[in-house]
Amino acid sequence: MWKEQNAPTAVVSDNSRPNKALSESSTNTYLVPFILMTTLFFMWGFAHNLNPILIPHLKKACQLTDFQSAMIDSAFFVGYFAMAIPAGIVMKKYGYKAGIIGGLILFAIGAFLFVPAANVRIFGFFLTALFIIASGLTFLETAANPYVTVLGEKEGASQRINLAQSFNGLGASMGALIGGRLILSGKNLTEAEKTTMSPDQLNTFLTEEASSVKLPYIVIGFIVLSIAIILYRTRLPEIKEDNHEIDLSSGNKSIWRHKHLMWGVLAQFFYVGGQVCVSSFFIRYLYQTAHIEEQKASDYLSAALLVFMVGRFVGTFLMKYIAPQRLLTIYAVMNLILLTVVVSYGGMISLFALIGVEFFMSIMFPTIFSLSIQSLKEETKMGSSLLIMSIVGGAIFPLIMGHISDISSIQTAYIVPLLCFIVIFYFGWKGHKVRA
Repeated sequence: MWKEQNAPTAVVSDNSRPNKALSESSTNTYLVPFILMTTLFFMWGFAHNLNPILIPHLKKACQLTDFQSAMIDSAFFVGYFAMAIPAGIVMKKYGYKAGIIGGLILFAIGAFLFVPAANVRIFGFFLTALFIIASGLTFLETAANPYVTVLGEKEGASQRINLAQSFNGLGASMGALIGGRLILSGKNLTEAEKTTMSPDQLNTFLTEEASSVKLPYIVIGFIVLSIAIILYRTRLPEIKEDNHEIDLSSGNKSIWRHKHLMWGVLAQFFYVGGQVCVSSFFIRYLYQTAHIEEQKASDYLSAALLVFMVGRFVGTFLMKYIAPQRLLTIYAVMNLILLTVVVSYGGMISLFALIGVEFFMSIMFPTIFSLSIQSLKEETKMGSSLLIMSIVGGAIFPLIMGHISDISSIQTAYIVPLLCFIVIFYFGWKGHKVRA
């Protein structure tokens, strides 16, 4: 898993040993960067999964519809779309380390902006802060995902990235658990209760609700800045790739010629959209179909995301015996079955079905990613940027789901992620194949 691979090559960024390829005896040189990368995976997993907490919370604090609250995801994932190509260009010119540190600084700035956003209780301010956080995370993901795939032998790339992403799952579970405890108050006013309150009383209640986001995001900001300082002072191997020009639109070197990458971009677009839909409306679904209060529902979400993490470890183990593309196909079929249950039934049976969906989603992002960038060689960074751009699916599908929820029910709206997994099934079945 940690042996040297041929292309692209990881070399130590050390002036005393310029351009010296890592040998098999340099396991520690691979291991330390891998540990640092897993820390980043944890942090963005934590940040991502505060969004399902923010959706019901800001829906209440800012008096939003389901469609409007889904803009939380939209602002977040539009950041990925807008910054993916710039992130790839920056790292092509300055390297992965510079991109990661820049991403952490943006992440911290966005986190600190939650304080003035809560003070004025303007929804657009929150969306701006989330956009900046997502812009920073784009740099982290654009760098860390391909970086992890080359820190060892080629055959172990899928295992390595799934192992690193397992800590992303841990961050996700902790984000939902801690966020639910620190942000959600459990206080929900009925329309009748609102009519009995004066405008000042209602405004005070809503301002207090909005203010609960301050402490978590201040702490996140300082932690992220600390990681940036540590990385700045740490020597990391730098991936050196052939400096070939890449044409995105035409010519013999057009990246569009890689059909498996194009299918991968499409699959990642639908996967992220489906994943965000499942998690973001999880609390709302339980409240409406099983009458579970928001704090208790956030505990179930945390448990589901913990199952997601366990699924990553299980998937990493199973890939020793089952080809990644085959496992991806099997997991997609399981999610189609489970989401049919979610749409058809409500209550506790659907709660367990949703937890099952989290388990079977666990390997999908890293597996789609690693299958999509196989054989790209010097085009790996640009392919990675396109895959990160496809995360914009998380901005689009929740809006569709929120609109369906507003005009029908949240239960019916879960047909949106169900349809998304049909595309993942096809990618695992045929779309991943590298064509000459």
